[in-house]
Parts: sequence; C-alpha cells; structure tokens
Amino acid sequence: MSAFWPDCRVLLTGGNGFLGSVVRERIASRNPEALFTPRRDELDLRDVPAVRAWLQENRPNLVIHAAGVVGGIGANRKHPGLYFYENAVMGIHLIEEARLAGVEKFVCLGTVCAYPKFAPVPFREDDLWNGYPEETNAPYGIAKKALLVQLQAYRDEYGFNGVFLLPVNLYGPGDNFDLESSHVIPAMIRKFLEARDRGDATVTLWGDGSPTREFLYVDDAAEGIVIAAEKYDKGDPVNLGSGEEISIRDLARTIAETIGFRGEIVWDTTRANGQPRRKLEVSRAAIEFGFHARTSMKEGMAKTIAWYEASR
Repeated sequence: MSAFWPDCRVLLTGGNGFLGSVVRERIASRNPEALFTPRRDELDLRDVPAVRAWLQENRPNLVIHAAGVVGGIGANRKHPGLYFYENAVMGIHLIEEARLAGVEKFVCLGTVCAYPKFAPVPFREDDLWNGYPEETNAPYGIAKKALLVQLQAYRDEYGFNGVFLLPVNLYGPGDNFDLESSHVIPAMIRKFLEARDRGDATVTLWGDGSPTREFLYVDDAAEGIVIAAEKYDKGDPVNLGSGEEISIRDLARTIAETIGFRGEIVWDTTRANGQPRRKLEVSRAAIEFGFHARTSMKEGMAKTIAWYEASR
C-alpha cells in the first residue's frame, strides 16, 4: 500500500454520484486519514462562504473535484445555460477557496466534450485548443475547460498543484438510466430492455448511427483518477480512456443482441448526431502514471446490463 494515502484528508466532490461513488470506494480501500463526500445539501459548491467555512473546518489536503451537472445530447440542448453556469462556478469557487485554504493538491475532472468538434482522431491533449467544441455540448465542455486554464494559471502564479484529467464517455453499473438526461449506453440499454419485454417490433434511436465514440468502464476510470491523485503532479492535462472506438450503429447492434431484442432499429435522422468521432490518444496516462484500462467492452456491457435488469 502506498505511503501517500495514510496522511491524506480527502474532499471528494460528487462522491455519491455514478463515478464518484466508485472513486470513493477506491480511496476508502487505501485507508486515508479522512475521506469527506458531502452531498449538495451539506456543501453547496456555488456558495462561496459555505465552501470557505467547510474547508476551514475540515482541513482537507487533497481535493478531487468530480461533481458536475451532466447529461446526454438532449439534456445539453435543453439546458445549455444551466450546464455552463453550474459547472463553471462550482469549479472556480472550489479551486480558489482550496488555494486560500492551503490545499496541497487539487485533481479536477474535465470532459471529452471539451475537445474541438473536428479535432484529429485520436484526440491528443495538445489539440485541446485547436477549434470550437461540438455545438450541442459546447457550453458544458467550455465550462470544464475553463477550470484547466484556472489550474494552470494558479500553478504559474501561486505554485498550486492542480491536475486536470479528461475522462472519455463512461458507463457501468449505477449509471443514470433516465431517458431525459442519460448518456447513450444507459439510454440504449433501457430502450432495448423495455422493447424486448413489451414485444415491440422496433426501437427508435437518435441520429443516423454514424458517429463513433470511445467508452471507459466506470471502475477503470475510478482507478485512473486515484492513481493520478497519488502519482501525477504536472500541469499538462491527461486523457483517461480505453483507446477503443465504436460506431453508435455498431454499439446499438451489440446492446440489442446482448439483451435479446430481435426487432428493427430505426434511426431518427431529425435528431442531432453530436460530435462525428471521439477517440482519445491515451499514451500520456500510461507514461506518466501507468494507467491502462482493463475492462473490455464486452465484459463491461454484460455487467452493466445485468445490474440494470436486477435493479430496475
């Protein structure tokens, strides 16, 4: 066990959410001195005096900022202002107050949505600023990317040890399966399961199925975050991904076959496709702190579907 964790007093924001709950388990298994995962009604990150008072009272020396307001294409198009404001101000306030409180290290989670719409594939961290993000989720992506700028500026001026990670699309047990706000994998799983159980002849999905995406199993993402917190201390952003790319059309076929839906998949081309391609270049994480995704898409999908069938 690393000597890093026993002296850590950790604030993990979003520690009761989909990704955060798995990160919480990983950190707890390393026996830190203290691990704080306050809920929003216990610590509102938009409230500067509340954040300042909480930090003074609990004295964390490591902050992992995993909290965020997130959703799929539909939710991003419905709430672009909300997604920009809440994600920006939560991070900006927390970073500033952490600096003032003497926090030794700050690990901030960004998003693959921060990359330019037509970034060369695979996405390299050095291409982060070479264009505007895909329009449907640009407000969210830019809000998160602003936190990278803040952390790098604070490193230059104050010597603040801020680390910025860029996870790709996540999936796994415990994900959000609400069709109004979920991401693509949980939305497809729910649609195909319900269609199978009702005996529907068709399932309608967004777009034309041509975009590609990369996905990372939530347990792998959590492990990457924890390893980075322990071992990475540079200002350069780091991608966290699997390095594997799949089209939305092939993803739908895979999920339908795994679930046992035998009907027709209908593509609603009046709906937005989102970014044309997403695949990360993941060598920096491997070189800097030895991170490699370990869960195959087949294994992770089977676990996710089994969890949802058992818990819905």
